[in-house]
Amino acid sequence: EALAPIGYMFSIAGACGNVQGVYKPGNVSLQPARLQTHQEFTKEKISASEDKPIFLVMHGGSGSTDEEIATAVKAGVVKMNVDTDTQWAYWDGTRKFVAENSDYLQGQIGNPKGPDAPNKKYYDPRVWIRKAEESMGERCGVSMDKLGSKGTFPPKKPESGTTPIYNFKPIAHNPLKDAVEGVSKMVASAMGK
Repeated sequence: EALAPIGYMFSIAGACGNVQGVYKPGNVSLQPARLQTHQEFTKEKISASEDKPIFLVMHGGSGSTDEEIATAVKAGVVKMNVDTDTQWAYWDGTRKFVAENSDYLQGQIGNPKGPDAPNKKYYDPRVWIRKAEESMGERCGVSMDKLGSKGTFPPKKPESGTTPIYNFKPIAHNPLKDAVEGVSKMVASAMGK
């Protein structure tokens, strides 16, 4: 109720048994169906015409089952935090690279190719960090599939001199005026005007 008069661009992390981090299956009782109840309550409370009047964020999406994710998205989740999964993916890319190239990472010189063979192409951070980035990118793709966003915005190459944001049209602002108007709306709302 307090945020609705100010504007519609707010997101809320509604509780549904979610937790930060990742846990052994069965240790967390995730109940994403509660999110639909949050939507219904809000719709009634603010007399909204939309079935899903709030933009929901799901904290603790890492480790969620495909069914839990689908239920959350259907209930209006527009953002799901999967930081733990992406952290693991980043580390896993590094871990696999180290495991596959262990013999080349024991010193600057000397490997299975010979005692004087250089190893720079293996210990160079640009090489193993790239493997971490690729692994994390793959994991982001998995999340995009599960959340139904893959292919929503096909890549576009911006024309030279343009701003590469979809449907972005720059407008002239007066930041001070915008701030004053925003505060005025909040005060009016708080005072019931």
